[in-house]
Amino acid sequence: MKSHFQFSNKQRSGIFLLVAIVVVLQCVYWFAPNVFTISNDDITKNQNQLDAFKKELDSLRLVEIESRTPKIYPFNPNYITDYKGYTLGMTTEEIDRLHKFRASNQWVNSAKQFQEVTKVSDSFLEAVSLYFKFPEWVTNPKPKSQGFSNSYASTKEPKSFDQKIDLNTASAVQLRKVYGVGEKLSERIIAYRDKFNGGFVSDIELSEVWGLSPEVIERIQNDFTVKTPRAIKTFNLNTATRDELVTIQYIDYEIAHHIIEERTLRDGFNSVEELTKVEDFPIKKFDIIKLYLHLK
Repeated sequence: MKSHFQFSNKQRSGIFLLVAIVVVLQCVYWFAPNVFTISNDDITKNQNQLDAFKKELDSLRLVEIESRTPKIYPFNPNYITDYKGYTLGMTTEEIDRLHKFRASNQWVNSAKQFQEVTKVSDSFLEAVSLYFKFPEWVTNPKPKSQGFSNSYASTKEPKSFDQKIDLNTASAVQLRKVYGVGEKLSERIIAYRDKFNGGFVSDIELSEVWGLSPEVIERIQNDFTVKTPRAIKTFNLNTATRDELVTIQYIDYEIAHHIIEERTLRDGFNSVEELTKVEDFPIKKFDIIKLYLHLK
């Protein structure tokens, strides 16, 4: 037994060091218990931080989902393509019904008519019709005048082409003889004519003069017409490039792109009037635009 209790100097030093460490750890455990324990306040604080992090993560996930959801912008339902109809959630049959209706040169002018043509469900119509954008002349039609213009036109003898005054040489005094054309309107007509070297191309350009109502234009055309139209450059609708098309009034690069795209799908236009079926085409300005186009 004696041999078991005999230690060298190194062994004794090790035993004393071990005992010292045990004593120190016991003292720390009894006199500084907070070092080895986590208080309830710390647990609550950490939980609150974790909940805040989860909320932030959820909000970022919702933002990402929303950013991936296709956005719908206002559009004219008459120009729904196969791809657009698919993204909106329309079936192939519903899209085909719309295209068949448009192929007969008819127009959808209300959400109700859109449903009657396509047979879409009420829930789909309620969700999508909010984005329908019809031309202003459809949504806010101007009442037809029943006043002076009709009675005046019916009682006045129509003049022949030779009897009318050339609109490109008419003076402001002559224009003011027309009922409804005062000093301001006559000056605007002359000012618009003088913007171009050679004056008007056609009587239809009177509609470009601000303030002239359709009734007044009709009365002007009873006494005036363009006899010496200014020379303009016209383009072949089936061969014109995008850069050539954008030189025409009211045609920008986007509309020119749609024209060329429609021309490619149709393998060429058969008539200038088919431009009215091009997406986003300014239909109200068609009579002005077609002055610069031909099919030869």
